[in-house]
Amino acid sequence: MQRWQVPLYLGAIVLAGIVGLAVPSAGPPSARAISPVLALLLYATFLGVPFAAIGAAVRDLRFLTTVLVLNFVIVPVLVLGLSRFVSADAAVLLGVLLVLLTPCVDYVIVFSGLAGGASARLLAAAPLLMLGQILLLPVYLWLFVGPGTVGPIELAPFGEAFGFLIVIPLAAAGLTQWWARHRQAGRVLNDTALGLMVPLMMLTLAVVVASQVAGIGSQLSTLLLVVPIYVAFLVVMVPLGILAARVARLDVPAARAVVFSGATRNSLVVLPLALALPEPLEIAALVVVTQTLVELVGMVVYVRLIPRLMPATLSRVRA
Repeated sequence: MQRWQVPLYLGAIVLAGIVGLAVPSAGPPSARAISPVLALLLYATFLGVPFAAIGAAVRDLRFLTTVLVLNFVIVPVLVLGLSRFVSADAAVLLGVLLVLLTPCVDYVIVFSGLAGGASARLLAAAPLLMLGQILLLPVYLWLFVGPGTVGPIELAPFGEAFGFLIVIPLAAAGLTQWWARHRQAGRVLNDTALGLMVPLMMLTLAVVVASQVAGIGSQLSTLLLVVPIYVAFLVVMVPLGILAARVARLDVPAARAVVFSGATRNSLVVLPLALALPEPLEIAALVVVTQTLVELVGMVVYVRLIPRLMPATLSRVRA
C-alpha cells in the first residue's frame, strides 16, 4: 500500500466524489465522521514520531522562525494579491481569505511525513501556528475586507480543534509508545496502528470529499471562480517555500516540511467559522470547502513532487 499510496489516494477522492454526488444523503454522516477519522489518522502519525525528537524540534528556532515568517508575513501578501480577483463578491472574498490566511496544523503533519518532511518539527510548530492565526486572522480580515467582517466570526473552533485533533491524539500516542516499551499488547497496537496509515488517509480523504461535494455542485458556476486562485496558491507556494528554506539554510527534511506548511491551509478548522456566518455570507462555507478539495488533490501531487524537487541526496547546507 505504501508503494501505491498516491493512486490509492486519488482513487479514494474520485470514488467519494461519485458517492457524494449520487447519494447526497451521505453528506451529513460523512461530515460528522471527519473529525474522529482525522484524529485517528493523526494518532497513527504521532506514533511514528519519537517524542524525544519533538523536544529537540521545539529548540530549533531557525525552523520555527522560517515557518512563522512564511505563514504570517509572506503568505498574507500573496493572498492579498490573489484575492483581488474575487474582491467584487464580499462573501466569496471572505471565504477565500478565511481559508488561505490560516495555516494547517493537523494533516499537514501527515502529508509532510509521507514526503520525507520533518514531522516532529511541524508538530512542535503547531501550537505557535494555531496561536498566530487566532491572533492575526481578525487583523488581516480587518485590513483586507474591513472592520464589519470581524464581528460575526467566532474563534472558539480553533481551540476546540487543537484539543481534539492535536492534544488528545498526541497524548494517546505517547501512552501507546510507553505501553509498547513494556508490554507485548502495546507493541501489537503500536505496529497495527502504524500499518493502518494509508487506509486511514484514504478514509480521511473519502469522508471529506463525500461530505462536501454535493454542496459544491449546487453552486458550481460561482465556485469555479475560486479554483484558479487555489491552484495558483499551491503552485506559487512551492518556490516560495523552497526559497524560504534555503535562506534559512535548513536541511532537506526541514525544508520539505516548510514547503508543506506554507501550502496547506486550516480548512477543516475554519469551516465551522464559515458555517456560522450570517445568511448573506453563507456561500463562504462552500468557498472554504472548494479549497479543501483542491488542496487534497494538490497534496497527493506534492507527496510525489516535493521529494523530486528537494531530493535527500542533495548535500545539506546545514546538518
